[in-house]
Amino acid sequence: MFLQQFFDSRTLAAEALAADIGAALTSAIEKRGEATLVVSGGSSPLEAFRLLSKMDFDWSVVTVVPSDERWVDIDDPASNAGMLQRDLLQWSASAARFLSLYDADVAGADAAQAIGSRVARLPRPIDYVLLGMGTDGHTASLFPDDPNIEAALASKEPCVMARPPSQPLQRISLTPRVLLDSRQIGLLFFGQEKADVFAQASIAGDLAEYPVRSVLRQEMVPVSTYFAL
Repeated sequence: MFLQQFFDSRTLAAEALAADIGAALTSAIEKRGEATLVVSGGSSPLEAFRLLSKMDFDWSVVTVVPSDERWVDIDDPASNAGMLQRDLLQWSASAARFLSLYDADVAGADAAQAIGSRVARLPRPIDYVLLGMGTDGHTASLFPDDPNIEAALASKEPCVMARPPSQPLQRISLTPRVLLDSRQIGLLFFGQEKADVFAQASIAGDLAEYPVRSVLRQEMVPVSTYFAL
């Protein structure tokens, strides 16, 4: 259940995405007095984040949550939290509340449970979830080469820890149970290689082969794609 949108440039895709997220958050605030936004990391959404950060609505009642995180301090260049502080939580958006998926005081084995308990307290459904997609078909930190990917995709917990062989750092990720408990999902990806992966992931098949398939091949939440070469 997805709407495919193709744009002539990455800037046009970013502008459309920022406008749609802004509209979703504004509507949520008007209807419920608060809003929750889950966002991906990576470089693809940066232009959209910078546009979104300057939109004028009551950011003080918006909670921003990463879809996943590398288990590193916020000042590490690999930190999604650090990226969001620099590129989204500025200007008007500096008033937003931020829920980090990293906590230096939590031991590795207990991290998913401790962070998951905080995620579980978020209002549901989440108003907007923005995800990306890798050339291997991963989304959030749900990777096809993770030996525990099937359990992660089926998990009833809010968060799972991941250390797939392809990744140098341990990660924590929201699970489909949380990501699909939402009102809208946006999937942003750029380039022909990812377009080819998207075409394969859109076909029915094993979710673990292309974890993004867990988002695309479901009937619970409307998904809009934002794609440009």
